[in-house]
Amino acid sequence: MNRLAIFDCDGTLVDSQANICRAMAEAFAVEKLTPPEDPAIRRVVGLSLTQAVAALLPQADHDLHVRLGETYKRAFQGMRGRGQVEEPLFPGVAEVLRALDTEGWMLAVATGKSDRGLQHCLETHGIEALFVSLQTADRHPSKPHPSMALQAMADAGAAPETSVMIGDTSFDIGMGINAGCTAVGVAWGYHDAAELFDEGAHFVADRPEQLPEILRTALEVRAS
Repeated sequence: MNRLAIFDCDGTLVDSQANICRAMAEAFAVEKLTPPEDPAIRRVVGLSLTQAVAALLPQADHDLHVRLGETYKRAFQGMRGRGQVEEPLFPGVAEVLRALDTEGWMLAVATGKSDRGLQHCLETHGIEALFVSLQTADRHPSKPHPSMALQAMADAGAAPETSVMIGDTSFDIGMGINAGCTAVGVAWGYHDAAELFDEGAHFVADRPEQLPEILRTALEVRAS
């Protein structure tokens, strides 16, 4: 079976928190609601939009959650159209992706972003060709449901025992565990290392350059 590294995007590959917080605040303002504080918004990054809004406004009804999600999309698209969206890769991420590709790993993305948003992000950084599978919230249930990870494995010809889910939130870790993968957290995103371990992470990387060795170790441990 092929070896597969499945990456989350926001908070794992790219630092997009400023964009997400701004667009969410704008969406709430359009709906004449008090915007949540930035730390609360960062807590729900990784969920699909309706679930993220529901977590921010648990007392509201489903129709409002859906409407706010659509308003968020329009706010984000407006920001992008005005050239206000910046999603820099975390330092060292591009080098790690290319190193894993050179080592023979298949690479995939599983993200709460839309297809359009993910494609734009990867194309901007010139890394889209590295990935054999791109899974988004447009076609799957929200994390931690395993659907995105399972489809990525199917696309790559990989099995749970040869696959690793890499992400910065407890939702990523939960998805990996639910799909039967090894789950590796990263400490430079939106949930802290202790929370990732509590969710079941087998390893947590402090820096991107640690990932190739961690992934090799993860599969060795799995095979032993």
